Amino acid sequence: MPVDPPLPRRVSRAPVYVTLGFFAVALTLVLIGASISAEKPTTTPTVTQPGTVDNPRAVTVIMRDYLFEPVPLALYPGETIRLTVVNAGLEAHELMLGDAAAQAAWEAADAAATPPAPFTTAPPASAPAGTTGLRLFVGSGQQATADWTVPANDPLFLQCHLPGHLERGMYGAVIVQAVGPSSSPGQ
Repeated sequence: MPVDPPLPRRVSRAPVYVTLGFFAVALTLVLIGASISAEKPTTTPTVTQPGTVDNPRAVTVIMRDYLFEPVPLALYPGETIRLTVVNAGLEAHELMLGDAAAQAAWEAADAAATPPAPFTTAPPASAPAGTTGLRLFVGSGQQATADWTVPANDPLFLQCHLPGHLERGMYGAVIVQAVGPSSSPGQ
């Protein structure tokens, strides 16, 4: 009796569908996470008492890759703050807190210090003598602290001028609040 040849085995496509489904879910989760982390909160923090030279107000700013938290940063004119900056990002960042002239000086200093090659990190930079404001350069996973007296009259900006960072959205609003009648710096 003749024996029929075996039928060709059908290869299951289930592993391909499972793998494609896994990648679709993973990509969706990554995109959702990226959109959530890119959102900048817009609540105004409440400051109960401005800082003084003898008792600086503690202010903490967290830098992530291409954003500052909290935003906006609430300050009083003439107060002294003890600013702690934590870099929770994967890259080095700078916090430059100052008026438009100080921002322009540090932008030029960082641009001049950066080699004109792709994927380079800016070496240490310095702005011209007399540049106002506060600049802290913080490596990934590190923190820095400085005391600073907020200028009384200048509008302030919060920016990172390392190459490409400002263009990716690494800036934040600063609200310089008027001091109420019940509290003022130095009291």
